[in-house]
Amino acid sequence: MKIIEVKENKKQYLDLLLLADEQEDMVDRYLDKGKMYVLDDNGVKCECVITDEGNNILEIKNIATVPEYQGKGYARALIEFIINNYREQYSILQVGTGDSPLSIPFYEKCGFVRSHIIPNFFTDNYDHPIYESGIQLVDMVWLFTTFVVRTPAYRKERNVCKGNLCRVSLARSIKGRQRRP
Repeated sequence: MKIIEVKENKKQYLDLLLLADEQEDMVDRYLDKGKMYVLDDNGVKCECVITDEGNNILEIKNIATVPEYQGKGYARALIEFIINNYREQYSILQVGTGDSPLSIPFYEKCGFVRSHIIPNFFTDNYDHPIYESGIQLVDMVWLFTTFVVRTPAYRKERNVCKGNLCRVSLARSIKGRQRRP
């Protein structure tokens, strides 16, 4: 298994990109400015596009696994790769997704916590209704995880709270930084 950065001809993976974001003009909004990675395990199994959102925030814009390989850990491996390779450059990894019984639990298992919701995001920004697991996606749910290791010395120096309280406070602080259409 290897993870490869795709620097050119990212649209060759359009079928895979459209599994996670099914409207091509929405994919076009971030594909060129983002960094794209594919996970190859005897063929491409998964892709991920990330963007620098400023303020030490890295965002997962798109992550998708070939349907017959879903549930085998490929997307989680890509997220772990992103965390391991960008922890020195960023403090927050965030993702916006539909309120789906598949997506939310996946991100929570990867260590993400809910931040906030953008009401009607999918109904206001897509030209057709989007369904996942038979449920129409309406609101966008924002989740995040931190790259920074919160040592006791760091908490004391920065007067940062512990555990989930820290994440809740951080979620409130990043809510106002969103630049989503």
